[in-house]
Amino acid sequence: MAAPSETVVEGREVWKVYGSGETEVPALRGVNLSIRRGEMVAITGPSGCGKTTLLNCFSGLDEITRGTVTLEGVDVHAMTDNLRSEYRARRSGFVFQSYNLLPILNAVENVEMPLLVAGVAPKEARRRSRAILDELGLGDRVDHRPSELSGGQQQRVSLARALVAQPAIVWADEPTGNLDDEGSRLVTGLLRSLNERYRQTFVVVTHDAEVAGRCDRVLRMSDGQFLA
Repeated sequence: MAAPSETVVEGREVWKVYGSGETEVPALRGVNLSIRRGEMVAITGPSGCGKTTLLNCFSGLDEITRGTVTLEGVDVHAMTDNLRSEYRARRSGFVFQSYNLLPILNAVENVEMPLLVAGVAPKEARRRSRAILDELGLGDRVDHRPSELSGGQQQRVSLARALVAQPAIVWADEPTGNLDDEGSRLVTGLLRSLNERYRQTFVVVTHDAEVAGRCDRVLRMSDGQFLA
């Protein structure tokens, strides 16, 4: 088992530039970032400052222009596309503002997808998916499709999907952005309790002061850089 202080996310001089020549627009400007295993870190800042770009580039969803990003000691941008996709499926979980649930699948089918992609047997995938939905208070909603669930319930399904494969890192992009106050408080509490229970690393992009306040560290961005 890894030591609690082990660095799980490491970025050095990470740049992301859109366009070329006179139309170049830097979205990340030489970002340095280090996150220890088990930390829950909030990334905050005004719209357009580079928060989501940072999450996408550090998680391997998007390419970087230059610099290095290592996850669990592995250079994610040195991998082939196939290996990077495989790593994301096995070691990363994702939670998005828009939930990103498949509307034709019910809750348990949405949650078990990462397990099936990772090669887990269908019967075991279903068992684990039901168990985590029950843990998140959705045991009576496993057969409901997203349209039959409230926003808060959909986000809990999204959380269950992100956590079911027991990933090393959970990347969350505005996880309370579409929720009312009650749903936001519930999801914020779940994020913190799940982090504490499983000691998984959470990187949370948020405008929500309550979410940021529950994290171990808050890093503020402006114009593609962290503020001192």
